[in-house]
Amino acid sequence: MRNLLVFFVRHYFFLLFLALESFAVIMLVQNNYFHRAGFMNSSNAVVGEMLEARDEVTQYFHLKEDNEQLSKQNAFLLSRQASSFAKFTGTSIQVKDTIYKQQFEYMEAGVVDNTVYRRNNYLTLNRGSLQGVKPGMGVIGPEGVVGKVLQVSDNFCTVMSLLHKEAKVSSRLKSDGTFGPVSWDDASNYRSATLRELPTHAKIKKGDTLFTSGIGDTYPAGIPVGIVESFGIKSGDQYYTAKVNLTTDFKALQYVFIVKYLFKDEKDKLQQETLKNAENAK
Repeated sequence: MRNLLVFFVRHYFFLLFLALESFAVIMLVQNNYFHRAGFMNSSNAVVGEMLEARDEVTQYFHLKEDNEQLSKQNAFLLSRQASSFAKFTGTSIQVKDTIYKQQFEYMEAGVVDNTVYRRNNYLTLNRGSLQGVKPGMGVIGPEGVVGKVLQVSDNFCTVMSLLHKEAKVSSRLKSDGTFGPVSWDDASNYRSATLRELPTHAKIKKGDTLFTSGIGDTYPAGIPVGIVESFGIKSGDQYYTAKVNLTTDFKALQYVFIVKYLFKDEKDKLQQETLKNAENAK
């Protein structure tokens, strides 16, 4: 405290000069339109430059996050390429073969709208029929399953999120390969889902990973779905019911991939013919 007093005494005249000079400048600016306008223009320019610099720094850090997101997506696609091909030689499928025929294609899309807190949630993507999108196509993200295409316009499509009461995905345990449907029924928690109808002989355990089973034509096998948090058998049930933490963070989705199953038309035609023949045989 003594040193502070000594400082003020020693520099008394200089500090008084600064105070009077500041007061004079304030009075001049406040009472003179020309000087006030000049001061405001100068201050606005300085503030503008500061804001611009701040925006550039912010964009730089956001660019880093975007690049990390894109890198994850690229790594995800590369890691899934093997499951996008079926092995063929002539007309017979063989386990050990070097001839592959592609069965899945991926189309990158940006998320332009997304909800997570409703009972029935949807996403809107910036891809549509002009880009080859059709209803029923699966949608996946860098961390796992996202949903299924519902409706399509020329340049946009809506997606039934996995966070929807009608959404289900056939999922297989990593530990032993048994599978059951995963659905979302906890509207208060967008990261939690339920695995049902899992046989009691399944070797389920806490921390086990769930992947898509490949049943159906929406998703390839091996896409992450969730992690088992807890499980048990409810009274009167003959199956396990498990609480699952979804791998996809739906609040952080910016980019996704629309999945096209290249054998869908062939498969649908065969199934329709089978049903028709079964009806005619009755």
